[in-house]
Amino acid sequence: MNYPASPSADNQTPPLTDYNLFTTDPALQASVEAEGAGSGAARLAAAGAALGTAAAFEHARLANRHPPILHTFNVRGERIDAIEFHPSWHVLMQGIVTRGYHSEPWTTVNGQAIRGAHVARAAGYLLQAQVECGTLCPTTMTYGAVAAMRRDAWLTSDWVPKLLTHEYDPQDIPIGEKRGALIGMGMTEKQGGSDVRANTTKAVRSSDGSYRISGHKWFFSAPQCDAHLVLAQSERGLSCFFMPRRLPDGSRNGIFIQRLKDKLGNRSNASSEVEFVDAWGHLLGEDGRGIPTILEMGTYTRLDCVTGTAGMMRQAIVQAVHHARHRRAFGLPLIDQPLMQSVLADLAIESEAATLLAMRLARAFDSDADSEIALRRALTSAAKFWVCKRGCELAAEAMEVLGGNGYTEEMPLARMAREMPVNSIWEGSGNIMCLDVLRTFAKSSVSRDAVLHELQLALGLHRNFDAAFERFAAQLAGTPPTEAHARRFAQNFVTLMQGSLLLAAAANPGASSVADAFCATRLSADAGWGAVFGASGAAIDAAMILDRAWSE
Repeated sequence: MNYPASPSADNQTPPLTDYNLFTTDPALQASVEAEGAGSGAARLAAAGAALGTAAAFEHARLANRHPPILHTFNVRGERIDAIEFHPSWHVLMQGIVTRGYHSEPWTTVNGQAIRGAHVARAAGYLLQAQVECGTLCPTTMTYGAVAAMRRDAWLTSDWVPKLLTHEYDPQDIPIGEKRGALIGMGMTEKQGGSDVRANTTKAVRSSDGSYRISGHKWFFSAPQCDAHLVLAQSERGLSCFFMPRRLPDGSRNGIFIQRLKDKLGNRSNASSEVEFVDAWGHLLGEDGRGIPTILEMGTYTRLDCVTGTAGMMRQAIVQAVHHARHRRAFGLPLIDQPLMQSVLADLAIESEAATLLAMRLARAFDSDADSEIALRRALTSAAKFWVCKRGCELAAEAMEVLGGNGYTEEMPLARMAREMPVNSIWEGSGNIMCLDVLRTFAKSSVSRDAVLHELQLALGLHRNFDAAFERFAAQLAGTPPTEAHARRFAQNFVTLMQGSLLLAAAANPGASSVADAFCATRLSADAGWGAVFGASGAAIDAAMILDRAWSE
């Protein structure tokens, strides 16, 4: 049968590919410079060009359409617990490791840390998140694990150098034979979830000082990794252990994968349930103090939750504005319709605020100054709570801009809408983050002082910011907020921080329009903001904001 030729498609948006993710993002470029990583701009531009190709986005699509497969046994009936990934997964991981996003900030030159390394790495991570996020799970956990592992002499000698290479080696072989390595994590159990103190997995000390661990993990992240940091109960209480997948003699450790999780999003990445049967483990940190040890890793992974969400937010707003510039409805381009302008401008404001916050938070990790340590202690949990919550809403709204096309798997927005909640849940849900914020402000006057000093830098730049600061400072000086109001307190804190960063960056008309609009919509006591994007009654320069967000 001869079918008629398909008619030419009118009023369809052309694909958004083959553009530079870094050089088309003025907010990110300016923030990288402002936060001390300007020397890395050329590398970021090269990464932005490589990640913005049609090939990169196609690898992301394929890795998610063909999720990992668990092979429990081989053809001879031997237990192997091997995980098969689509080739596109390995292409994406190769790019990540080659660029050093898994560990480069821990590299030193003549014994000194590289200036701005965490900021530069965060900016690259933000670019990577715009393409694919499942591969960021082992990336993040390796980045965070090095912080804890480098305090241990054996791990610093035998393992950390393998983590600092820029070579991706997915082989399941002993560490001594590998060109590079990655680290995963296992904390939660069936009966406890976020309450890790309820863990029942047991660790028994052997005569040689190692431990034999038996029990389970309900979420064992990235089981294909070469080793994991896990929590188990020793005689002294909950402790942190380093558990390699392969022992030095080449034999498999007593880690048995029961199944891979069937998840809403993050589908390219393997998450699993495991049983430990006399698994060999090495005590990491102080016996009985496993939570502080593994939380050192968790602090860095929470930073990545913020940064990864900011990256997805950026890609979502670019996709939405690109569509609105090319799509016509009711006789006009969508971008010229006032209500659509209001929605898109509000999304762009939120995205830029998230980017600046992520980069400022990364700078706090680049410094050992007491004030920066105090600031990151207060800000990390608050930023994770707020940015990750807003990311979920932003992805859904951006997908709606594209209508039915946005809801299909051919577009990346559907995948991002599924991906966003994992950053809100992973490494502590929103309530846990907000309670952590309350505890920090209640216990540490140093953190309170660091926060107030940071915010005071923007006083006098906008009346709405000044008024919001006074309300927040009065709250800090008065009766501490109750647990029931912890979310509102964290929101006020984070939006003030975002406002201060936007005001500090308002050196050109585009950035100034974003800062003014943010203060008018987020910080005004009577703006009526907060229900849905585009619902504020404040007057903003939507055209200028959208030109800054994405210009073709």
